[in-house]
Amino acid sequence: MTAYLKVRLEATGDRTRLAILESLARAPQAVVDLASRFPISRPAVSQHLRILKDARLILSARDGRRTVYRADPDALAELRAHFDRMWSDALASFQDAAEAEAKPQREKEKKHGRKRHRSRKKRGRD
Repeated sequence: MTAYLKVRLEATGDRTRLAILESLARAPQAVVDLASRFPISRPAVSQHLRILKDARLILSARDGRRTVYRADPDALAELRAHFDRMWSDALASFQDAAEAEAKPQREKEKKHGRKRHRSRKKRGRD
C-alpha cells in the first residue's frame, strides 16, 4: 500500500467529494463550473477540492485568473489497481471456500450415488 492510498480512500469517502472527482475525471473544470453542477457553494467546492488535492487525486493549473482542476490519472490508476487486487483476492478466497465445502459433498455423492444408482436399476428389472 502506497503512502497516499489510505488518504486517497478516505478522501473519496464523502459522496459529494466522490462526485466532484468523477466529474473531474470526465473533464477539467474550474470551481465555478463545479459549483454550477452541485447544490453546494463555491467555498464548499473549494474545500472539497483542497481535500482531493491534498490526497493527490487531482491536479491543478492556472488558466488566466482561474484555476482549472482535473483528475490525476496516475492516482486513479492506483485506486483501480487496489480494488482490482482486493476483488481478485476476495474471489479467490470465495472459490477456495466453495471448493473446500463442495469436496466432501462430491465425495459423499460419489460414494453413495453409485449405490443408489445400482439399486434403482435392480428395482427396475424386478
